[in-house]
Amino acid sequence: MSGFKSSSSPKGRKLPLEFYLSNDVVSLSKKLLGKFLVSFLPLKKGYPRVLTAGMIVETEAYAGVEDKASHAYNNRFTQRTSTMYKQGGIAYIYLCYGIHSLFNVVTGQKGIPNAILIRAIEPYEGIEFMLKRRGKKEINHTLTSGPGALTSALGITVKYNGTSLNGDSIWIEDRGIKVQNNQIIASPRIGVGYAEEDAFLPYRFQIRGNAWISKTKN
Repeated sequence: MSGFKSSSSPKGRKLPLEFYLSNDVVSLSKKLLGKFLVSFLPLKKGYPRVLTAGMIVETEAYAGVEDKASHAYNNRFTQRTSTMYKQGGIAYIYLCYGIHSLFNVVTGQKGIPNAILIRAIEPYEGIEFMLKRRGKKEINHTLTSGPGALTSALGITVKYNGTSLNGDSIWIEDRGIKVQNNQIIASPRIGVGYAEEDAFLPYRFQIRGNAWISKTKN
């Protein structure tokens, strides 16, 4: 796998830029379920790049300036949130508690700071590399269940904040898997109690019955 050269897997195709430009962040959060998050990044600093990929099984929508749970609520514009105001189709990656890199997909038109947090993936490719990055000897749901775990497994850090999702480092693929509405569970988001009434919005989406969804309690 370390000899992988292509920037796109033969099993799927990269999502086109147009996919990300819709301003309906809730709809896109559902549409990302069943897509594949792919990284082609060094295993460690100074090491060759390796391909790792997993199917997205859990997402959270953050609806820009009107969403009290969003970093950009009430038009908040800082060095960190500036990435969110760019045109959709790039990565918004930030540190949580100064430890975990959390990966978000920026969506919508330029100036509309919508974002989708990827909360969990089901590992498919490069699992041996994921295990090394996570310091694990055997695979279980904790490998990529949770937003901090999946970025660690894929080698994604804040270094890649602002990265184009049509490039050759991090991208999302369509591999023909269709998740129907009756397979999606909608519930409130995790850890947004500060968002008052918006904390109860059903903006967290999971594939029903998938073993890799995060186990965090609301």
